[in-house]
Amino acid sequence: MRNIRYLKAVSDAVLQEMEKDNSIFYMGEDVRCGLRGISRGFMEKFGPDRVINTPISESGFVGIATGAAMEGMRPILEFEINEFVFFAFDELIDQAQKYHYMSGGKYKVPVTYLVPLMLGSMAGQHSDYPYAHTVHAGMKTILPSTPYDAKGLIISAIRDNDPVMVFLPTRVLAGKGDVPEGQYSIPFGQGDIKREGDDITVVATGHMVIDALNAAKILEQEGISLEIYDPRTLLPLDIDLLVKSVNKTGRAVIFDDSNRTCGFAAEIAAIISDKCFESLKAPVKRVTRADCIVPFSPLLEKQILPKDTHLIDIVNELIK
Repeated sequence: MRNIRYLKAVSDAVLQEMEKDNSIFYMGEDVRCGLRGISRGFMEKFGPDRVINTPISESGFVGIATGAAMEGMRPILEFEINEFVFFAFDELIDQAQKYHYMSGGKYKVPVTYLVPLMLGSMAGQHSDYPYAHTVHAGMKTILPSTPYDAKGLIISAIRDNDPVMVFLPTRVLAGKGDVPEGQYSIPFGQGDIKREGDDITVVATGHMVIDALNAAKILEQEGISLEIYDPRTLLPLDIDLLVKSVNKTGRAVIFDDSNRTCGFAAEIAAIISDKCFESLKAPVKRVTRADCIVPFSPLLEKQILPKDTHLIDIVNELIK
């Protein structure tokens, strides 16, 4: 075990898989210089044939990755900004995601997309979190909250024969955790209880897991025990563990940083209401970002994004 940063865990996952498999190559904007930190040193180790800088054309390089994957390669593609995924939605959803089905299983598209989730004064065109959209489209979608989860899930994504969207919250990139030095994988569809509790299940995603754990420490002093369920993979989702947790506590709050309307939290609330109705002692609640464009002003931004104080308020409301 090593205590390393989340960003280092992501880089290690990619590096170790590239060392093992020559069919893997890494591409994206400014990846040869390791602008985001993930691919730092890759150019010197693997050379220009396997570390490829692309033009600023998301639909173009996503299409290139799809074609290469259909011919037996395993591309890893790094997006520079989360919202730029929207530029490539046709290539991602109508092409890469559907080719295996439309070819009757003849073609596989094993592409891993690494997408940073920017946070903090990024304004309207750089702040949306598209993971609810990729889940809706049926694409395997993972959202690791810890360095350990990041490495294990990314290795699983690279080895998977389907396109996999990996969202990396920038807020946790500097966070540290214990991570095995060697290779290991975490199966998709396997959630994790980050903290056991008795009173309320908090379903937290990505960087919201950190805030949920902070809220749990504060509420513990008031005699309130939170159980923190981290789905880790949004699709496939570990419904069994979710249901088990909510049936135990009888209350649920979804703590998620996508939009409230048609966001990921709305789907989780529907699942809980459907499968845990007889166990519920209170209505299912959501703490999400507001349904509005993210402003550039830091003061205004704080008013619409979810945070631990919002979660604490909702928990106190449910307990009372």
